[in-house]
Amino acid sequence: MCGDIETDESLAEEFYARFVEHTRFFLAELEAENVGEEVVDLHVHLDSLFRKTLTATTRSDSAPLEVSGYERLCMEPLVYARLAGFMAAHQPLEDDPLRRLIEALMTGYAEGEAVTSEHEYGGSHGHHHTH
Repeated sequence: MCGDIETDESLAEEFYARFVEHTRFFLAELEAENVGEEVVDLHVHLDSLFRKTLTATTRSDSAPLEVSGYERLCMEPLVYARLAGFMAAHQPLEDDPLRRLIEALMTGYAEGEAVTSEHEYGGSHGHHHTH
């Protein structure tokens, strides 16, 4: 995926700029849904962790200057996948950690598509759970 677009750097950065815009739109929706919620519940904690991590993906101040936003967009998910695999390896097999990881991955993929559609086409989608 990344290799195909690297030849046109302006197009690659356009993809990243759209990602940042859509992420901010999505996070604003999540924030509106969770106004006034305190971290007293596991799901609220997980939603908070998700929002903080997603926010970090839109900030370039912690990455080396020579790394483009698009390069980060391509590479950072690998770090999160590695982290998820590491953590899943420490769960009992009867909890079926791989299935839960795949379900979470697919939920995130669907949320990414939904926010793109809603933001670009003015559609609407329902409540999100990010865990």
